[in-house]
Amino acid sequence: MKKRIRNELVKFYVTPEEKGLIQQNMALLGTDNMSAFIRKMAIEGHVIKLDLPELRELISLLRYTSNNVNQIAKRVNSTGRVYEEDLAGSKQALESLWNTANGILRELAAIH
Repeated sequence: MKKRIRNELVKFYVTPEEKGLIQQNMALLGTDNMSAFIRKMAIEGHVIKLDLPELRELISLLRYTSNNVNQIAKRVNSTGRVYEEDLAGSKQALESLWNTANGILRELAAIH
């Protein structure tokens, strides 16, 4: 990846109130890098911070499902059998994954 060399200075003035508003918006995004924040706003016109609790839930469900599949694989390798209750649990976990993923996609689609 090519390293960006930023050697062009852009300078502007703001009132104390405007600076306060900029800092408030930066705080909402959890950033303290004013240069990066202003550059992103000037180039793209917006900054989006995604803090979706559903995303954490999705990751948790992925871990659970992965562990479940690994346990089934171990059992199949050791016994040569697949148990109906194992498959039912996996099916339920996958359904939860899909529902959560669809909810996240709907939220992302609603962002303007």
